[in-house]
Amino acid sequence: MTERIREFLRNRHEDGPCMVLDLEVVQDNYMKFARALPNTRVFYAVKANPAPEVLSLLAKLGSCFDAASVAEVQLVLAAGATAERISFGNTIKKERDILRALELGVRLFAVDCEAEVEKIARAAREAGIDKREVKVFCRILCDCAGAEWPLSRKFGCVPEMAVEVLEHAYRLGLEAYGVSFHVGSQQRNTGAWDVALASASRIFRECAERGIHLSMVNLGGGFPTKYLKSVPAVQSYGEAIFRGLTKHFGNRIPETIIEPGRGMVGNAGAIEAEVVLVSRKSKDEDEVRWVYLDIGKFGGLAETMDESIRYPIRTEHDRDRKAPCVLAGPTCDSADVLYEKEPYMLPVSLEIGDKVLIEGTGAYTTTYSAVAFNGFPPLKSYVI
Repeated sequence: MTERIREFLRNRHEDGPCMVLDLEVVQDNYMKFARALPNTRVFYAVKANPAPEVLSLLAKLGSCFDAASVAEVQLVLAAGATAERISFGNTIKKERDILRALELGVRLFAVDCEAEVEKIARAAREAGIDKREVKVFCRILCDCAGAEWPLSRKFGCVPEMAVEVLEHAYRLGLEAYGVSFHVGSQQRNTGAWDVALASASRIFRECAERGIHLSMVNLGGGFPTKYLKSVPAVQSYGEAIFRGLTKHFGNRIPETIIEPGRGMVGNAGAIEAEVVLVSRKSKDEDEVRWVYLDIGKFGGLAETMDESIRYPIRTEHDRDRKAPCVLAGPTCDSADVLYEKEPYMLPVSLEIGDKVLIEGTGAYTTTYSAVAFNGFPPLKSYVI
């Protein structure tokens, strides 16, 4: 929480929860990534927070961008970045969206199966684009051990299959460009990249044996922000990744890119919310209170699902005695409970109408906020 955010909230008089993001923190985070991996291009994961102010700042700083949709591609272009600085990183794309991205100048695409490769080849042909200008990289599965928000098997293929996918792209006239992986979001283990890099190096060798020379390894995201637990510094990740690259690729280190999202904007934002109700479920010495906020899973805190992400919460009563609480949102949905399996410690003096500050919420909050579930408006967002 920065003093700039505190000052903004002191002067805010509107009702309802809001997220405030400090661009100075985003700029500082970008410079840390650039210094930690100086030979690696930064592709900011737009889905983490697509605020135009964030995109414009990063475009001016020289960042590239990982887009998940045509809409995100257009947001990045509107922010001042050129199409060659954009990767269409979603492995699940409609063919007409691939065509539109190609028309907008995008030439870098993620795939994880032969069918997706074929869509890209057909779209390039329809657009009248030389297929040799279109680069594809194949995403491989990763076990995500150590991540607080592990990614599912929805994206990626086994490394053995990646060789076939890349060869298929090569045979269709596209440029088989490289390999990507994601070690899991909020990854606090700096060594998590080592196993994935070992797989990537094997794919490089097997492709070379087939006459296909790959150029790039996309190291993905996973770089954490600080919530309740401490996280390693970005420099530690850079050092661990470079060791892994040297170990598995020797002196033939490929071109590399990273896709930070949470690590770029997570600690730059904070949400101000209000206590709507404090109650108990029993009169019989029930120690656990239920604290209901005016924001919940459907208002932007979807990453509390399974209590994976535990946000720091501050109140004006933090010096008072604390007791366990179940924390929940305001909607008429029984799934809208944030922390119950492991109750949250909050001041016993917390009352209806008190404000709470939920820190580390610059990433995956405004974009996860429902449009009008139960009639609640989307989470308000301010960039300062």
